[in-house]
Amino acid sequence: MIGQDALLDGRLKLRHIKMVLAIAESGSLARAAESLYITQPVVTRALHELEDILGVTLFVRGAHGVTPTVYGDTFLEDAAVIVARLRDTERNLALLAQGHLGSIVIGNHLSGSNFLLPQAISSFKSEHPHVNVIVRENTPDELVAGLKDGSVDLVVGRLSGAFLQPDFVMKELHREPIRLVARKGHPLAEKRDLTLAELARYPWIFPLEQTALRKELEQFFVGEQVPLPRNIVQCTSLITMRNLMIAGETIAALPQLIASEDEQLSLLPLRLTGVEQSVGLIYNAARKIVPTGEQFLEHLRVHGTRATQMMEP
Repeated sequence: MIGQDALLDGRLKLRHIKMVLAIAESGSLARAAESLYITQPVVTRALHELEDILGVTLFVRGAHGVTPTVYGDTFLEDAAVIVARLRDTERNLALLAQGHLGSIVIGNHLSGSNFLLPQAISSFKSEHPHVNVIVRENTPDELVAGLKDGSVDLVVGRLSGAFLQPDFVMKELHREPIRLVARKGHPLAEKRDLTLAELARYPWIFPLEQTALRKELEQFFVGEQVPLPRNIVQCTSLITMRNLMIAGETIAALPQLIASEDEQLSLLPLRLTGVEQSVGLIYNAARKIVPTGEQFLEHLRVHGTRATQMMEP
């Protein structure tokens, strides 16, 4: 009888499994040999090798061919599963190499979250429905850490100084102004000759202190010789920011496409001079991008061009 680990000691070969399946399908050693393009003695010898490995008889020889024994039926059932799984593996590896299978983890921080990223994901998934796309919203510092340790494949967002790291590659997809935003119907939404001093009297949402946009906003206030608003909420969640604005008279500085595509938000008439962002993708060249990531980059480039066209007056 079969000994412990007899199938794992290196004697069992894939050719044994394929040969047994061919014998069962044809019902004859001779016809199995023909289907495998080998001679009958080779099939006979391989069958004897396999039966010696297993310690059981797999087929009963008769006048009209061979018939599986109870051991043969059991082995054939499992052998068919093994071959099917190997074929599945072969197909999946090919799909993975072509970017049609696997997963991709995309980091994001506000910029690109309203148009570029959703559009790119939608078109990518229409071509690669079996790829698992994971989007993680985080601060720039946390996204940098993710790119370094490999938990994030690439980042879509503002190309800020936080990503000036060894081995990091940044590619611009489009440029997008930062605009002051409030709810539709805000008291200052239609005011002509709006000043920053007037806006500063209202509640504000500010980015976190360590972000590039926070520093640029503070510099804008300094340049306008206006003190920072005293009523401030620091927030990174776009959903929370939006709901805060809609619920009251709070003002926020957001990428233009986030507000211009939202029917409940208004772009305030005061421009943030000099506060513009380059939106793009960032990846770690020290870590090879998975094939799915390479495919996704193409979709980002296409929709980055569309975003640029939307910015044109």
